[in-house]
Amino acid sequence: MSKLQDRLERIRANFAQQAPAEAKTIMSRATADLSASGILDRIPQAGAELPPFDLPDSQGKTWTSAGLLEQGPLVLTVYRGVW
Repeated sequence: MSKLQDRLERIRANFAQQAPAEAKTIMSRATADLSASGILDRIPQAGAELPPFDLPDSQGKTWTSAGLLEQGPLVLTVYRGVW
């Protein structure tokens, strides 16, 4: 198992042990609803090729995937923010 997978498993186990029953019920229902929606069938998988795109960085500069790919392989990460 990968280090990331190990860490995610520990987070899940910690949540299951410490979260109130109501929170676990809500999370379980939300996860089941998302899975039933078919959303997992529509997300790109690791290694998938994405269509060309332009995205701004934190300073407002726009970067193109084509321009970045000219420099070498491109890894895209998404930060969901603090909830």
